[in-house]
Amino acid sequence: MEISKAELSSAAAAAASSPARPTELMGAEILVKSLQAEGVQHLWGYPGGAVLYIYDALYKQDTIQHVLVRHEQAAVHAADGFARATGEVGVALVTSGPGLTNAVTGIATAYTDSIPLVVISGQTSTASIGTDAFQECDTVGITRPIVKHNFLVKDARDLAATMKKAFHIARSGRPGPVVVDIPKDVSFKKAAWTGYPQSIEMRSYNPVKKGHSGQIRKALQLLLSAKRPYIYTGGGVLLGNACNELRTLVDMLGVPVTHTLMGLGAYPASERKYLGMLGMHGTIEANNAMQNCDVLLAVGARFDDRVIGNPKHFLSVERKIIHIDIDPSSISKRVRVDVPIVGDVKDVLGELIAMLRETAARPDAGALAAWWDTIEAWRARDCLRYDNSNPEVIKPQYVVETLFNMTRGTDTYITSDVGQHQMWAAQYYRFDEPRRWINSGGLGTMGVGIPYAMGIKLAKPDAEVFCITGEGSVQMNIQELSTCLQHNTPIKICSLNNRYLGMVRQWQEIEYSGRYSHSYMDALPNFVKLAEAYGHVGLLVERSEDVEPALREARRLKDRTVFIDFRTDPTENVFPMVQAGKGITEMLLGTDDL
Repeated sequence: MEISKAELSSAAAAAASSPARPTELMGAEILVKSLQAEGVQHLWGYPGGAVLYIYDALYKQDTIQHVLVRHEQAAVHAADGFARATGEVGVALVTSGPGLTNAVTGIATAYTDSIPLVVISGQTSTASIGTDAFQECDTVGITRPIVKHNFLVKDARDLAATMKKAFHIARSGRPGPVVVDIPKDVSFKKAAWTGYPQSIEMRSYNPVKKGHSGQIRKALQLLLSAKRPYIYTGGGVLLGNACNELRTLVDMLGVPVTHTLMGLGAYPASERKYLGMLGMHGTIEANNAMQNCDVLLAVGARFDDRVIGNPKHFLSVERKIIHIDIDPSSISKRVRVDVPIVGDVKDVLGELIAMLRETAARPDAGALAAWWDTIEAWRARDCLRYDNSNPEVIKPQYVVETLFNMTRGTDTYITSDVGQHQMWAAQYYRFDEPRRWINSGGLGTMGVGIPYAMGIKLAKPDAEVFCITGEGSVQMNIQELSTCLQHNTPIKICSLNNRYLGMVRQWQEIEYSGRYSHSYMDALPNFVKLAEAYGHVGLLVERSEDVEPALREARRLKDRTVFIDFRTDPTENVFPMVQAGKGITEMLLGTDDL
């Protein structure tokens, strides 16, 4: 099976996708043809015995670029980062046994944040399944709680249809990862190839797209009658490609809007109507508006614990809640809502806007002005202000602010790992465009930053891609610096190195009387030399005055991966902060509140 770019682009190749006469192909060849039919151009993986026939089929084609990672977890994270930035389905390939179990964290990360992935795993031969064969594991059982769906393919004749189903399930409705487990004998047995299915019907899977018009009209009436309206959005707006609709609705109504951590960029952060991120580390104005509004429109969000804090506190104030989501199970899951609307957020917002255009009615101008006066009084407290007066100390917030000021208006993507640096990036890098902020929100997975950045850089080679990380998180997948070199993905890594597991240390300071149990890093590597050992550029920055020059140098080296080790203030905490069990308006604003 020789498949070339020229063949795929020719009319003959188009005809061959639905051949008049069946062709006998190995299962591995059918798999590759299926991936090509889905338009897959990038694939992240790591070979092993159970997938060698698949790798052999990949070797014989030149339309899909395979990226050899150094760990299967990074393969799934890289495919995940690619999917988050592009909106396309990310694809990863791992072998059986430990290959699959190493991928579990990546799969769970994507599942929690509703990211469309197809993860192909190898399996021992069908006759050996259940015999504790070498590198056998129950892939279907292990991944069942962390996938949207999974398949065990026992017949090569089912491969094309299974792949069609896998991609359809991954990208439609509420997106998510799908695992396709392929036994080794299925990959080498031959079956008739009659072309990739043009469509697929699944009686048991028909996600609703169109919202109920009556409910949408009720939502509009509530919004128009509101005295203190508020729009709260999550990652579903980005996943549903509904950012233009959101921006139109906010501007037509003139109401305030906030985002969750996963929703940043859906509405421009530079606009006055945006109140900042809400939740555990949200702004005063965003959290207070959430608690004190009288009508709340929630779009593609799920009222999770990091957003509303204590549910009893949140529900202590009466308000009308409208909730739009593609997933009916997310509605009234934690907070009872008054107007549930199940449907694709883009379609629902589009219909809401159309109804709004049909009427001259708008929210009461006087009441809305008074609401804005209240909000501006909260905003005037400037809860993100920090002390940057000591030139001998690098404040982590200053690093992020400097990077934002240097890159604003450019095609820049920011990935992060998990911890204090993640929150500072979310607070101080003001995202004006969607899909530019790539992080693990729901699962909170350390080690995603570099793989995410690799996946994005491959998809967006002309964009600048920065990974904001910490010295703890970055070591969890630092081996992928080798992948960056081999596959020429020149990313920039900004490590806010405070010599602590910062968020753990912060909680230990506040909740555990300063007992810093195993949160201090005693034996850190020399990151500059480590970066150089991997063939990259390493920079050490220890003074505030050197932050901007180092970032400029990293940007100048467009074709090199650059690791900048910023030695930041080890005592700095993330504020505002809502402690566990507290309400979202019960915020700690600084050390004076401790």
